[in-house]
Amino acid sequence: MAFEETPEQESGAPRGAYEVLPGTDEAGNGTLGPTGRPLPSFPVPQPLASHGPARIIAMCNQKGGVGKTTTTINLGASLAEYGRKVLMVDFDPQGALSVGFGIRAHELDVTIYNLLVERGHDVRDVIQRTNVEGVDIIPANIDLSAAEVQLVGEVAREQILVRVLRPVLDDYDVILIDCQPSLGLLTVNALTAAHGVIIPLECEFFAMRGVALLVETIEKITDRLNPRLEIDGILATMYDGRTLHSKEVVKSVVDHFGDRVFHTVISRTVKFPDATLAAEPITTYASTHSGAAAYRQLARELIARGGAA
Repeated sequence: MAFEETPEQESGAPRGAYEVLPGTDEAGNGTLGPTGRPLPSFPVPQPLASHGPARIIAMCNQKGGVGKTTTTINLGASLAEYGRKVLMVDFDPQGALSVGFGIRAHELDVTIYNLLVERGHDVRDVIQRTNVEGVDIIPANIDLSAAEVQLVGEVAREQILVRVLRPVLDDYDVILIDCQPSLGLLTVNALTAAHGVIIPLECEFFAMRGVALLVETIEKITDRLNPRLEIDGILATMYDGRTLHSKEVVKSVVDHFGDRVFHTVISRTVKFPDATLAAEPITTYASTHSGAAAYRQLARELIARGGAA
């Protein structure tokens, strides 16, 4: 999902990973960020002596257009910059994650769909390298839309993705699952396989309405299927620091969810759709852009929280 750029941004006005709120100095020293909390400093993580076992993170929100795929691509690329080996799982029949890396998934004979519904496939044969060093992907295409129907009659149908990923857990540090915008069987599979969940949330009041339902679903899965599952954080996306609306939404989210909300906030920028068209993460397409800086900051925050190796 692309984030739109405001006219102010297009004119070249600087946009940092954090917006400076009224009454604070532009340097941001000792100030509050958009979440209304002091801006912490997230250290650059140390290189890893070895890789694995992977921590599995589901990128989840049943509302579409909130930035799940954009966040999966750019967070994964940022984690790879910090020396983490990352596997991405395209778990949306639209295949946007695969397209975002320039993979022609519609031409592939074997995808995540085949791993879910057929026996005899080796997951390592389906994994593809991306154009980003340290990032691999299991692609998806429209075939995946049939999986929910086909899996209904399967024994332990909620745990099929766990079985698929188990052979490669020791090969990676982080596995990111880009979920489809629904709370159906595929998403339940992702949440059952995951250790953590990141919830991208558009800075718009209507987008907030479904978060409580999603959190309730996560809690049910934690109780019934996956006791290790936890919410790694809620990520505010499409933030426009010039509007009172964006600020009020972020404040409301923090009031409701407190420390579950990431300090990092992702602002709107046309560089995200530009990077998508180039089939690159923003971290390589526009490495010095504030959008790239924001996702690197998110990667550092996630590691600092213990949500990644």
